[in-house]
Amino acid sequence: MTSENPAVTGDSGPEVAALVAGASIDVPDFPKPGVVFKDLMPLFADGAVFRRVVDAIVAYHGAGSFDVVAGVEARGFVVAAAVAYATGAGVVPIRKAGKLPRKALSASYALEYGEATLEVHEDAFVAGHRVLVVDDVLATGGTAAAALELVERGGGEVCGFTVLLELGFLHGREKLSPRTVHALLTV
Repeated sequence: MTSENPAVTGDSGPEVAALVAGASIDVPDFPKPGVVFKDLMPLFADGAVFRRVVDAIVAYHGAGSFDVVAGVEARGFVVAAAVAYATGAGVVPIRKAGKLPRKALSASYALEYGEATLEVHEDAFVAGHRVLVVDDVLATGGTAAAALELVERGGGEVCGFTVLLELGFLHGREKLSPRTVHALLTV
């Protein structure tokens, strides 16, 4: 795919969208038959591509516009840590249930292929801190809605939500409305 391909779209422009598209691999029938998993591990493994993706996220939101980056387990951790490092912000993991050692807030949600629960430490956010939430893929919006709810219940102020890849046909963006979704690639 090239940046001239009108089918390659994203909120940071066609060049960044093409970069993400070219560094992802479709894995059919994972984690169950009928689901096409979007594997972004090749993007993370390519230092130059990963740097450009992180730079695009920082450019979109602006350094200094957030105090903390919250990453959703597991690939969101990778993106969150890189964005936090690039901007000097803190980083908070939003984990799957049962992974945190101290008292946690939890939120359950439906996936396109099941159900799950996310958790964050009760004291993970300082009241009034501006929190940028990042994840790898936006599908139906359940995971994102749960993560955003946890930030707010924990006292943080959601100031942005970014994903590397949005599966537009699943309408997750609509579920998050009126919040703004920043997707580097929408398919």
